[in-house]
Amino acid sequence: MRIDLNCDMGESFGVYTLGLDEAALPYVTSVNVACGFHASDPGNMLKTVRQAKQYKVAIGAHPSFPDLVGFGRRAMAASAEEIYADVIYQIGALAAICKAEGLVLQHVKAHGALYNMAEKDGIVAAAIAEAIKSVDPSLYMVCSCGSAMVKAAQSAGVRYVEEAFADRAYTREGTLVPRKQAGAVIHDVREVAARVLQLITTGRVGTIDGAEVALAAQTICVHGDTPGAVEMIKEIRTQLDREGVDVVPFGK
Repeated sequence: MRIDLNCDMGESFGVYTLGLDEAALPYVTSVNVACGFHASDPGNMLKTVRQAKQYKVAIGAHPSFPDLVGFGRRAMAASAEEIYADVIYQIGALAAICKAEGLVLQHVKAHGALYNMAEKDGIVAAAIAEAIKSVDPSLYMVCSCGSAMVKAAQSAGVRYVEEAFADRAYTREGTLVPRKQAGAVIHDVREVAARVLQLITTGRVGTIDGAEVALAAQTICVHGDTPGAVEMIKEIRTQLDREGVDVVPFGK
């Protein structure tokens, strides 16, 4: 058994610090680096890439809508061409920083509202997939399990992996429970670790209403910017190591 643990990082901006990047880095295998549209700036992007290099963690671009004020969590009525251009721009910025550090990108994972829209909207998903292909067809596209993103990656001929979330509740349809709904985010460290282990070993996870749903995930997203996040990531990694799960970047 093998799995990748990915985490959003590099979301500080100027003098403002967000997230616990350095504390979480030893326990994850891939990072999604903000590219300046929802968070971060050139200096913080470079700092995050250097930290990832130090810990030998795979690097991915984390593009979003141009929404610094809303942290990329507000849906925008952008055209497919605008999304395509925005994603190319953001991948290119991070790829240049990686090149300067002697590194290469592994993947691209959309952020926030862009990710949420791409789960259901094939046009949005296709714009992201085509942008990735145009910049570097060797990059992986991180897709929500069984979503429109998977179909878009397949149609574009882009390599992809399917992703599940460690601390988020799921519906019977395999979609994330909206954050506004009670129980959407799971805070119990041991429960989250047990869910991740169940998903890896059985390909299934419990739903918010007590049923189970199948998810074919090759990477698990863990969050490093919420209370108790680092303790949760540590517990997940400890359980996986104990059970002999090979935790490695999906690109290897």
